[in-house]
This record gives sequence, structure tokens and C-alpha cells, in this order.
Amino acid sequence: MSYDLIVIGSGPGGYVAAIRASQLGMKVGVVEKAELGGVCLNWGCIPTKALLRSAEVYRNTVHAKDFGVSIQGEVKPDFGAMVKRSREVAHGMSKGIQFLFKKNKIDHLPGQGKLTGKGTVEVSDADGNSQQYTAPHIILATGARSRELPNLKQDGKKVIGYRKAMTLEAQPRNMIVVGSGAIGSEFADFYNSIGTEVTLVELLPHIVPIEDEEISKHLGRSFKKKGIKVMTNASIESVDTSGDMVQATVKTKKGEEKLEAEVVLSAVGISSNLEGLGLEEMGIETEKDKVRVDAFYRTNVEGVYAIGDIIYGPALAHVASAEAIACVEKIAGENPDPLDYKNMPSCTYTSPEIASVGMTEKQAQEAGYEIKVGKFPFTASGKASAAGEKDGFVKLIFDAQYGELLGGHMIGAHVTELIGELVVGKKIEATGHEFIKSVHPHPTMSEAIMEAAAAAYDEVIHV
Repeated sequence: MSYDLIVIGSGPGGYVAAIRASQLGMKVGVVEKAELGGVCLNWGCIPTKALLRSAEVYRNTVHAKDFGVSIQGEVKPDFGAMVKRSREVAHGMSKGIQFLFKKNKIDHLPGQGKLTGKGTVEVSDADGNSQQYTAPHIILATGARSRELPNLKQDGKKVIGYRKAMTLEAQPRNMIVVGSGAIGSEFADFYNSIGTEVTLVELLPHIVPIEDEEISKHLGRSFKKKGIKVMTNASIESVDTSGDMVQATVKTKKGEEKLEAEVVLSAVGISSNLEGLGLEEMGIETEKDKVRVDAFYRTNVEGVYAIGDIIYGPALAHVASAEAIACVEKIAGENPDPLDYKNMPSCTYTSPEIASVGMTEKQAQEAGYEIKVGKFPFTASGKASAAGEKDGFVKLIFDAQYGELLGGHMIGAHVTELIGELVVGKKIEATGHEFIKSVHPHPTMSEAIMEAAAAAYDEVIHV
């Protein structure tokens, strides 16, 4: 069977590419060997947020008395029910993709896809049966999986990755989380919130190390207040899984330390899913686990494109979706702008949440900018006080010469819902004074953006 476009992979890059292509009049087939929606919908973004929401409800219930609500009897987490709800949410989202495929007349081609020649894809099912499909345009959107360290091999029982972390049969009494990026920090927060004793081990000097240093330090303090043991400048040297408990040896600046836990969660990054795609046979160039592409995601082989986690750039669902749309519109003869990777928001759904876009203060200084920095703490926010969510702040960094927003960094309740304002602001090159003079509703958490901008120009009212 022939198509105008074949997409291999149905995650937030693949399925978005397919739908946009269908909107533009293309006949589209999508190859997927697992669940529609990929990792994000089934094993990543969505089910983890469901777990974190369950932890938030439990946390709020425990502290209900602080809000004048009396609850009779013991309040305790039901780990099995939390996992079940998370899986149901993921299943519902995957079914939603099935609906969108039918609506947009997109064919789902179940199986493992492989490039076998110019414009040709072979799809093999679990029984070994295969079928050939052709298309002048083929997009690779196969995503990534949990990366394994040589000294931290995952066995799926005592040393696990993120998939197993959201479907454990029982809640562990204690857990070591290795890696403090978004995945590691979110799982550390979730398990700590429901009563698991958590140790978070990070190789670099600060947790969530890609964030602005002040944000990283603040989350570290918040985690420690919750009872999470945070170890920075530390690395797992070895693990012994032969006994009932995992024995981990951690190297620190002070020497080696022995840790013990029921489970070790490895959250040390991702590896691209490039195996079995026929890249070498087709002569498609790769570099360090990534496919090389141009500004519109064309590989060095005509008619083959790559998007999402398998190319260089932030491994984020919304980035993959944006790449998908730009790629498909270019294929269709439209005139899309190349993506601005300096204006890609990043979110971490811990409690407090983190959201950021653009340069950190250190990056702006290193780039040679003269900067103005404004901060506004949520302790000074009426809405945050009323909500009982005073932990955190907004930090904005402006170019002192032209007033351009260089970066925005937030930590606090629901800040992932606020970051879009800064993304739009950067897109239209809004200045600090335009943020200040844009009237924000009161009382809201979003006022903190206006106030932080005002603080950068010594006009802040409420601090």
C-alpha cells in the first residue's frame, strides 16, 4: 500500500505529525509497535501527573485541618488504587489518539517499522509477518527509553526504570533515586509524599541541574524540609542486589557511603530508539545516539526526516510536537519558521513545581549581557497566602539595554500554568515595561510575573 507520508512512532511527535499531515491533505500511515500515544501518554508525562495528583490530594487531606476542615478517622494512601487510576488515565488518553486517527482518516500500521529502501517501510508484527508500504516522505519519531548505566543495570525488580516506578506491585518502604532531572525529582517527590523514605542522588552540585541555580537550591531546601535525603556531588559506584535489600555504594566528596533500600530507581537520562530502523543500511547519518537533521528535520537521505527525542534538542513532548508540525508543513510546501529552541519552556511537576524558559542568570552573564533581575516571592502574594501555597518565587532576567526578556524562572504552586505568558512574551519580544504595564488580575498567582518585572526596574509595589 502506498501513502503520501509514513510516520514511524506515534508519540507526541509522531501522532501530531500524522494529524497535521492529514489536515494538509496527505494520506498518512503510522507505524506503532506498542500503544498509540507513545511513552508520553502511556508511560511518561500523563500517568506520572496522575500519580502526582493523587499524592497532592493525599497531602491536602492530611493538612485539611489547616484549612478549617475536620476529617474523622485515619487518612492513608492506597498505593494500588493510585497506580490503577494512573493506568486508567493513560488508557483513556491512548483511546483518544485512536479516535483522532479515525477522525483524520489516518491508518494505524501495527508492528515494528524498518526502512528497507528509498520510500519503503517494512512493518513486522509480533508473529514475524511483514508487509511493505511505500511513501515519498517518511518521518522517524521513535522516541527514547530509560538509559542504563554500566554499574546500575536495571533488573525490573530491585533496580528499576521509570516504567516500573509507576506500576510497582507494592509501595516500597525506602527508595534510592539516582538522577535529579525532571523524572527523578518527580518520582522522589511522589514516593516521599505517600510515606516512602527517599534518598535522591545527583552527580552534579545541584538537583534539577539545568535550572537556574537559585531555583535548584530552593527545590533542594524544599525537598529536605519534606524529609528527602538529598545527596549532591555524589555518584553510585556499585549496587549489590543479592540480598533482600539493595546495598548501594555512593561516592561523595567525603568518601564512600553505604546506602540500603528496597528499590533503586535509575533516572539518569534517556537513550534514543534507533535500533532496527535500517539507518545504517540506508546510510542515514547519526552522531552520539542522535540522528543528524537540518532546520526542518531532513536527514541526509532524501525523503527521510527525524523528530523528537532521537534528534538533538530538549527531549520534551511539546518540543517533539512543534518539530512535527514544522516538519510536515515544510513537506507540504508551506513556509514555516524554524523553531526557536531558545524559547522552549521546561516544566518539572514536583511540589513546588518548576517552570522556566530562556537563559539562566549565569548563562546571560556568560553571554555578555548587562542584565536586570527581578524577583517576587510568593510569600508576598495574596492568592498564594489564601491558597496556603507560599513556597517559591518568580525570577525574571532582562537585557538592561533594550529591556528584552532573556529568561524566566519560577518555582511554586501551579507555575507550569504560568510559563506560557513568558513564552509568548519572548516570542513577540516584549520588554520589561510591557510586562509591568500589562494589568494582571488580582488576586492571582500570575500577578507575580508583573511584580517580578517591576522589581527588576525598582517599581515593585508589594515587596
